[in-house]
Amino acid sequence: MRRVSLYRHAKSSWDDPTLEDFDRGLSKRGQKSAPAMGGFISEEGLKPDLVLCSPSQRTRDTFELTFGEDHAPELRFDERLYHASSATMLDLLRHLPPEMRHVMILGHNPGLHALALDLFSQGESDAVEAICRKFPTCGLAVIDVELDDWRALGVGEGYLRLFMTPKLLPERAELPV
Repeated sequence: MRRVSLYRHAKSSWDDPTLEDFDRGLSKRGQKSAPAMGGFISEEGLKPDLVLCSPSQRTRDTFELTFGEDHAPELRFDERLYHASSATMLDLLRHLPPEMRHVMILGHNPGLHALALDLFSQGESDAVEAICRKFPTCGLAVIDVELDDWRALGVGEGYLRLFMTPKLLPERAELPV
């Protein structure tokens, strides 16, 4: 079995209109949401083996606030993930080494949402209902796929295990990862 986690960057800041889109950091809300999601990821045992991350500032900030420095998973930046389509991300996943069992893509909409919808054909009913509506900032989709080799990853083969957003998190203190 392989697991794909799709994690959208936290809410970005629009405070400085002179910044290019690529260079925008996180808003105050985003700075609170990412550590809260990090606590959830840690509590639920969802830390991936590898994070493939867009190199934009907001995705970098989201990674740092979600995972911290001490127990962060392996991180690889890939420029193709900035404004990537579902097809581009699917191709990246198909080229992963076989020893990677759980991989997270930390990226952007609309491509991330499209990939999530492309990857699963079944799932937990509440998760399916929520993700079909929207994939908000700091949203996390976890999709399990029954395969032994990433090269065999196809559309509609996954099972949506869960979909979590900061607004859906149970009341909890922000926990370190």
